[in-house]
Amino acid sequence: MTVRLDDMDRKILAELQEDAGQSLDEIARKVGSSKTPVWNRIRKMRDAGVIGRQTFILDPESLGLDACFFVLIRTSEHDTVWQQKFLATLRARPEVLEAHRLAGEIDYILKVRVANARAYDTFYQALISEVRIFNVTALLSMEEIKSTTLLPL
Repeated sequence: MTVRLDDMDRKILAELQEDAGQSLDEIARKVGSSKTPVWNRIRKMRDAGVIGRQTFILDPESLGLDACFFVLIRTSEHDTVWQQKFLATLRARPEVLEAHRLAGEIDYILKVRVANARAYDTFYQALISEVRIFNVTALLSMEEIKSTTLLPL
């Protein structure tokens, strides 16, 4: 369900996406409003599910997580029991930053962040020991060209 947003809501969301650590006073000043109406709009958007949890974006390389792999998974299993086990396995692995079910020849794609190729192999070995997978292809990202959490408003 799409929530109706006006221009002020979009300005507030743009500010929050850019830096959720800004004070309410800063956001209000930047969007041309006062603190209380901005807070009320933020609260309403949070209640409507437009705004989710707030986090900080960490630099993976500063934390020693230098390798980003995109993992393409094909499976010959499509029953509910296998899928539930597979999804639970993915959710339990902190290395998996994103997982998507796809249409086409590849069933799933994962974004996996680890220290190096050896760490990826450890992840891979653990994954295939927990759930049966027909084919796995790992692609190492040589360079991150764009990465953003900012949605187009």
